[in-house]
Amino acid sequence: QVQLVESGGGLVQAGGSLRLSCVASGRTFSTLTMGWFRQAAGKEREFVATKWGGGYTSYADSVKGRFTISRDNANNTMTLQMNYLKPEDTAVYYCAADLRRVGNVWRADSWGQGTQVTVSS
Repeated sequence: QVQLVESGGGLVQAGGSLRLSCVASGRTFSTLTMGWFRQAAGKEREFVATKWGGGYTSYADSVKGRFTISRDNANNTMTLQMNYLKPEDTAVYYCAADLRRVGNVWRADSWGQGTQVTVSS
């Protein structure tokens, strides 16, 4: 079983940047399909980005060009660099592992506890 711990959330003004980190333990990190999801108040959890151990990367259309996902297999860490943040990016962001795509929907089997990101206008 994999354990995931996020950090780096906070409050930022629109146009600003934040960097989220996720440390994984319990399984061989390089083999994990890792990613980020987010859930805004009153909305369903949605896919943000994924980066697999082999390098495959995918982003939600809403964050393309603004967010960058990366991973450091030597340190069991995944990061999400978020630039040009918008108020609509406000959500709880979740680190996830064991992602898979079912049709057009991304799903994950393992989750972190979440970290709040708030973007003020």
